Amino acid sequence: MEIRVLRYFVTVAREGSITGAADFLHVTQPTLSRQLKDLEQELGKKLFIRSSHSIILTDEGMLLRNRAEEILDMVDKLEDEFKSMEETVGGDIYLGGGETDAMKQIARVARDLQSRYPNIRYHLYSGNEDDVTERLDKGLLDFGVLIQPANISKYNYINIPAKDVWGVVMRKDSPLAVKDSIQASDLIQAPLICSRQAIKQTFSKNDFADWFGEDFNKLNVVTTYNLAYNAGAMVEGGIGYAIAIDKIVNTSNESKLCFRPLEPRLESGLNIVWKKHHVLSAAADKLLKAIQEKL
Repeated sequence: MEIRVLRYFVTVAREGSITGAADFLHVTQPTLSRQLKDLEQELGKKLFIRSSHSIILTDEGMLLRNRAEEILDMVDKLEDEFKSMEETVGGDIYLGGGETDAMKQIARVARDLQSRYPNIRYHLYSGNEDDVTERLDKGLLDFGVLIQPANISKYNYINIPAKDVWGVVMRKDSPLAVKDSIQASDLIQAPLICSRQAIKQTFSKNDFADWFGEDFNKLNVVTTYNLAYNAGAMVEGGIGYAIAIDKIVNTSNESKLCFRPLEPRLESGLNIVWKKHHVLSAAADKLLKAIQEKL
């Protein structure tokens, strides 16, 4: 299975037609069709359902697209790493993490580093702990920023000198908005919007579960989310109250939303992690040294 053919396949899947993909790739339609038929024969699976004007991926085609995109990301990253070995430090750094205000500290380090090495480029990936560690383990990320509690036993890590404060994002006209802080008893009857990661982690010991205690089983979770921006949109639409970290959702004076911290106060630490026994690119190594120095 050739990398070139995988690029052809992914382009066809993205464009939704042989014609569009052929134009994009600057190859003839018969050549592209033949490559795809050869790929199907090689795998022994039908990858497309063809019609007169478009194509639809089969289940096997969807699986191959997901895996092919990961493989192509790895190939591109490997090429960038070899390019960065040149005398002038440059290349790409891949950084993933959850939504946290602490990313501003990483950004300041990255800005200072880029002023010295302008050929360094950064690629950000947002996701929860599972998303980020999966991509770390596959080598698709150089670093991950994880919000505690997180399993960091198999990674090298640095503690980030910052804490995320948990609280409730709500409409400014909601009944709980008159309070300065929110207690567990305030949330028992309220429709809640919670992160999937927090819901998952409550089945093991962690600070978040301890804060709710036995009351967690009484909560009315009507919506779960992966990214807090979308949770904020649901709150603004009147779906419920979002359990979230401060400074992620817009709660400025112009916003319809406000943030109230939990009481007793609940904070989460943060770590920047990278794979053990993994050789970093020259650019990523420069960033790591800068983080160790600054943070």
